[in-house]
Amino acid sequence: MSELENRQLVEQAYANFKAGDIPALLQSMSEDITWQLPEVENVPFAGKRRGRGAVGEFFSTLASLQDARSFEPGEFIAQGDKVVVLGHYVWQVKANGRTYESDFAHVLTVRGGLIVAFQEHTDSAAAAKAFR
Repeated sequence: MSELENRQLVEQAYANFKAGDIPALLQSMSEDITWQLPEVENVPFAGKRRGRGAVGEFFSTLASLQDARSFEPGEFIAQGDKVVVLGHYVWQVKANGRTYESDFAHVLTVRGGLIVAFQEHTDSAAAAKAFR
């Protein structure tokens, strides 16, 4: 796929997430996707997962624990098989009502028309504090 096609695939994946269409989002991923968030103490959805099923569980856990107050991917940058997404989000923890926000950088790898890897870079200290 071209860099343009990779970027369009990732843009559609983010649109599916924002629309709450997790099944469509998961279909844009390979069966053996690697999904990596920073390790954050007391945050159950943090860390590394492998496989589309595990990523589905990630989104289920995420939805059960917090609500997106704002989720704004601002820029999609494609080079080779990588698409970098720069943005900002605000989350509210359901258990205690605390909010946290951060800029983020997501690095996605695309092969054969599917997302095969995802890695998030964010302010993990803000999440840890909100979940304390």
